[in-house]
Amino acid sequence: MEQFRNVGLIGRPGSTSVSDTLEYLQRFLEGRGIKVIFDEGTAAMLPHRSDLQVGTRTMLGEACDLIIVVGGDGSLLHAARSLARFNKPLLGINRGRLGFLTDVSPSEIDAKIDAVLAGDYSIEQRFLLNMEVKSAGSPVGEGIALNDVVLYAGKSVHMIEFELYIEGQFVYRQRSDGLIIATPTGSTAYALSGGGPIMHPRIDAMVLVPMHPHTLSSRPIVVDGNSEIKLLMCPQDISPMVSCDGQSGVTLRSGDWVYVNKHPFKLRLLHPPGHDFYEACRTKLGWSSHLPAQGES
Repeated sequence: MEQFRNVGLIGRPGSTSVSDTLEYLQRFLEGRGIKVIFDEGTAAMLPHRSDLQVGTRTMLGEACDLIIVVGGDGSLLHAARSLARFNKPLLGINRGRLGFLTDVSPSEIDAKIDAVLAGDYSIEQRFLLNMEVKSAGSPVGEGIALNDVVLYAGKSVHMIEFELYIEGQFVYRQRSDGLIIATPTGSTAYALSGGGPIMHPRIDAMVLVPMHPHTLSSRPIVVDGNSEIKLLMCPQDISPMVSCDGQSGVTLRSGDWVYVNKHPFKLRLLHPPGHDFYEACRTKLGWSSHLPAQGES
């Protein structure tokens, strides 16, 4: 059981409710003898507080035993990309919409955080993706994704043409609006809206979901999580783009290659007691709420 003596706090900017939750968390944790360190961007949300212990993301990664993110899944995605290399557990307090990753509601803070501090929790390992763009053999862009790497048409409303290779083997040449390469974590995000399957977080796999392909036979493909994915940009008049987790994209030219493979570090996502992936699916995705009758199995 890990001991959480130093806890880092990261919050989504621009929200009064997030600021209120951060201050409540600080009082709650310090009342239990825990040292609290605020991310420097998060501390800027509380200009009336001059008593805060503040540090960079690197400092939080090096000094903290646990990092709590207050916001939506996007906030946790951002924190995961910058902190995965430190191998510290992240816990999410949901102040967003769906909350697949930030699974503690503000009303549950006392009970759930107390349970975590007492050692009642589980930790999931979530892998990330590396993305690199090469033009004429030279690197011109890179990124890290927890959810997905997305190839899209950029600023134009046109189909793009590309070739897909998996583990060096040619798969197809496709004209479509693009391609989503998602982790199991990202299978409940953009890939889901594109018709991709839901993958349990423990599956070591990636899913490739075509976006409005110009064919009736193109379907999502699930591949081994250790696969290398390569995309070759075919000759065309537009400039496609590729992005990681919806961040600023890299502009591509004909002949450019996009390489996607597993990142060497994993996110350690901490869950308080009672976490249930399928219950989250029922709640977040509007599945039937029927529960088994007593004695039914």
